[in-house]
Amino acid sequence: MKRFLKRFLAIAVIAGVAAGLVFVTGGGQQTKSGGGWRAKGGRPEGPVAVLVAPAKTADMPIYFDGVGTVKARNTVTVRPQVDGRIVSIDFKEGQDVKKGDVLARLDPTTYQALLDQVVARKRLSDVQLENARRDLARLTRLTTSAVAEKTVDTQRAQVAQLEAQIKADDAAIANAKAILEYTTVTAPIDGRTGMRLSDAGNLVRASDAGIVVITEVQPISVTFTLPQQRLQEVNAAFAKGPLKAEAFDNANKAVVDTGSLMVVDNQVDSQTGTVKLKADFPNASLKLWPGQFVNVRLLVDTLQQMVTIPAPAVQRGPSGPFVYVVQPGDTVAVKMVTLGQVNDSTAIIEKGLSDGEQVVTSGFNRLSEGAKVLPSAADPQRPNEPAMQPSPDASVSSIPATPANSGEARAAEGGRKGEGRRRRKDASAQSPNATP
Repeated sequence: MKRFLKRFLAIAVIAGVAAGLVFVTGGGQQTKSGGGWRAKGGRPEGPVAVLVAPAKTADMPIYFDGVGTVKARNTVTVRPQVDGRIVSIDFKEGQDVKKGDVLARLDPTTYQALLDQVVARKRLSDVQLENARRDLARLTRLTTSAVAEKTVDTQRAQVAQLEAQIKADDAAIANAKAILEYTTVTAPIDGRTGMRLSDAGNLVRASDAGIVVITEVQPISVTFTLPQQRLQEVNAAFAKGPLKAEAFDNANKAVVDTGSLMVVDNQVDSQTGTVKLKADFPNASLKLWPGQFVNVRLLVDTLQQMVTIPAPAVQRGPSGPFVYVVQPGDTVAVKMVTLGQVNDSTAIIEKGLSDGEQVVTSGFNRLSEGAKVLPSAADPQRPNEPAMQPSPDASVSSIPATPANSGEARAAEGGRKGEGRRRRKDASAQSPNATP
């Protein structure tokens, strides 16, 4: 009797274990009910909610991006051209000045005296010349027998000498006037003054640091670099006409100013593999400042009638880029595509899509070929969520959208397996042949 009871309990334990295995292996399957697909555990599984956007045909500009430094087109350190004491400073720091505006005045007393001296010397030469000419006229009226020919020649030479002296005096006067004008320091260019380097009352010389630095900020230049691989495309586009350049803020979101490319450097930097370019900007709102770092976008071409989609719609797998396309019946199909240029917001599709097809832009984590979706239009005022990239080790078709792949399903399956182990443990503990 006791042996029979042991066999009966052993058969019961084996049957319990088998039932647990059947429960575990079959618990993750889905059954179809009137409300849609439903897991055996009772959790409903409906269509995947996704955001979609249509593929559009439009003209697509081609930009090259670079990082540059703002530089003034002209920078001048204003130095006095003569030595002297500063009498007055006639500008304010940070003031916009025009060419010819008075910046400072030096003491002109010494240079005014020099001018008066050369003017007086010229007046003396004028008087001497006038007297020499009268003497020459008197000598030429006399007969050659009364006046020696040598005397007439000597007087004629005296007149020529005084005429030359007057020309030298004129030059000395012009030089003295220029030196006197140097005591009034004026702006050589249009621009904005910086902080003054000398104050009124100081003695300054031409070799000193100067009085002020003037920087031309309207217009202004930006020097930036591009990889040498872009050089041929830039040169080809530049040969056809001016190229539009846009300067962006530090966040690379807002256009600060729009200008045009002026020059491409005549050599490539062999150490960095880049080439320098310079663009000019009007800088009407003074948003660009010398020494500032900016992002520059150069328009080199515009592609006509290209198929474009939002950049987050592009997914990448082992076989290359692909997109999820919404089919009739609200299911998705995987389509491999050939990409053109891609920026932060838009991707050009060279092959694989046609105008008007709806592509998924968000909600990729439960999608696979043929998955049921609940599409809704993406909000144009709100950027799409970042695209979910598939694992490089998985193929496009190996990304199932079943509940077993979700975190909740795995947790539920783990709970069922744990329950089965507890049941087996309890059964074995009740068995008379169980060992401690």
